[in-house]
Amino acid sequence: MAQPRPASRPERARDARGSAGAPGLKGKARPRHAAETGRSLPQQRGPKPDPQDASALIPSAKGMILMRGHSDKGRRWHQEIDLELAVTLVKEHAAIVVNRRTIRRLYSNKDFRAYILTRDNYTCYFCGQYGDTIDHLLPRAKGGHTTPDNCVCACNLCNQTKADQLVEQFMSR
Repeated sequence: MAQPRPASRPERARDARGSAGAPGLKGKARPRHAAETGRSLPQQRGPKPDPQDASALIPSAKGMILMRGHSDKGRRWHQEIDLELAVTLVKEHAAIVVNRRTIRRLYSNKDFRAYILTRDNYTCYFCGQYGDTIDHLLPRAKGGHTTPDNCVCACNLCNQTKADQLVEQFMSR
C-alpha cells in the first residue's frame, strides 16, 4: 500500500488558515458580497452626469470645482477652479464632467499641442502656410482659454505678428 504524500508547505498553510484562506475565519468562507457582511453598498446619488453637460456641475461650499489631469510625464495632478472656468473648459471641449463636483482635463500640454497641429494639418489658420505653433483666437490676455475651440495652428510669423490682437483686427491689416 502506498503511503499518502506529505502535505506541501502551501497546503499546510491553507489548512492552518481555514479553507477560504482568510486570516481569522478558520473553517469559514470569506464573505464576497456586501449583503453577506451586513454592510450596505454606497448609494448612487442619481444618474451619472453626461460628460459634456456642464450644467450638472455643483460647486463646493467655497464655490470651487475640482479639476484633475495628467502631466506630460503621466503624473496625476489636481487643483480647485471656479465654476465659471470649469463650465468654459467643458463647453470648449478641453475637459469632461466626471461627477457633479469634478472635471477632468482631456489633454496634457504635449498631447494638446499634438492634437491641434494634427487637427489643422500643420497649416496656418491665417495665411495657409506651414505652421508649427499654436495661437489663441481670443488671446489669453483678453480672457481666452487654452481649449480646442479657441486654439489654432499658426506659422511663427503670423503668431508673433498677431500677438494679443483679436482675429478681426489681425485679418483686417
